[in-house]
Amino acid sequence: MEQLYKIGITHGDLNGISYEVIMKALADPKIMEICTPVVYGLAKAASYHRKVLEMNDFSFQFVKNAQQSAPKKPNLINLGDEEVKIVLGESSEVGGKMASLALNVACNDLKNKAIDAIVTAPIHKHNIQSPNFNFAGHTEFFSAQFNVQNTMMLMVAENIKVGFVTNHIPINEMGKVLTTELVLRKIKILNDSLLKDFLCTHPKIAVLALNPHAGDKGLLGKEEVNILKPAINQAFDQNINAFGPFPADGFFASGQYEQFDAVLAMYHDQGMIPFKLLAYEGGVNFTAGLPIVRTSPAHGTGYDIAGKNIASPDSLRHAIYLAIDILNNRKAIQ
Repeated sequence: MEQLYKIGITHGDLNGISYEVIMKALADPKIMEICTPVVYGLAKAASYHRKVLEMNDFSFQFVKNAQQSAPKKPNLINLGDEEVKIVLGESSEVGGKMASLALNVACNDLKNKAIDAIVTAPIHKHNIQSPNFNFAGHTEFFSAQFNVQNTMMLMVAENIKVGFVTNHIPINEMGKVLTTELVLRKIKILNDSLLKDFLCTHPKIAVLALNPHAGDKGLLGKEEVNILKPAINQAFDQNINAFGPFPADGFFASGQYEQFDAVLAMYHDQGMIPFKLLAYEGGVNFTAGLPIVRTSPAHGTGYDIAGKNIASPDSLRHAIYLAIDILNNRKAIQ
């Protein structure tokens, strides 16, 4: 019998909905048929959330390390036995500390091949900041851990994929960072990922404009003429099917995105808002360009609904599915 992939899952912020969506997803017997889940968290935190949510039929198997994890069961590596104060719906220092600990332990296991891929539950980007985690988010953390500069946040759903030229930077800094070289580099990362991770043949990439109406030939901005079009032309010269730049509003409203394998957005909200509207609760965040496979649900910590037993596990479940699919796709072309 073929050995199942071990999928590491970090517990994220313990004051949010992470434990709820993790337990709900792992309660699905289909998950156990396709992988061995290994959660990096706290036994006491898991017990607390299980009690609050009244998930009496669900239980973790507690293990000391990933090597001890058993198939057909939801495993949890207990990262500490000390008492932790859980305040549902609130950011706390201990929440950030425990989220960082889970990430670092799981990442070390990933480097040592104790797990095959990692799914990260949501963190709070402020409370996690420390000497051990000085990053804008997961994407930047994993890029540094694996010493890879050319990575990309790629949002994935059944009907759409959206990559980003920039991740978490203020809008007023776009003019400083956007260059032809950067856009071309991101087009290449996206194209490579479509080929390797999604097994697309001759992928087609749509590049979104930065300005309204794609700049109106320079009337509303010159980035399209001076930066984006040269990058697209250079990509095309390198046998990459990149097209654009397209005005973002009409591109999504008309359904034009359906004609492409992926869309490249210039900044966070430009791509994230239409993606979340189109993906509903099934969207997944994937870090393209890494030597390892890292996915995440597309939602945040969910402080506003923590402990209310109304959080959907769909995005986390799809993050697990996608991690397995990409592992299989990479294996198929080796």
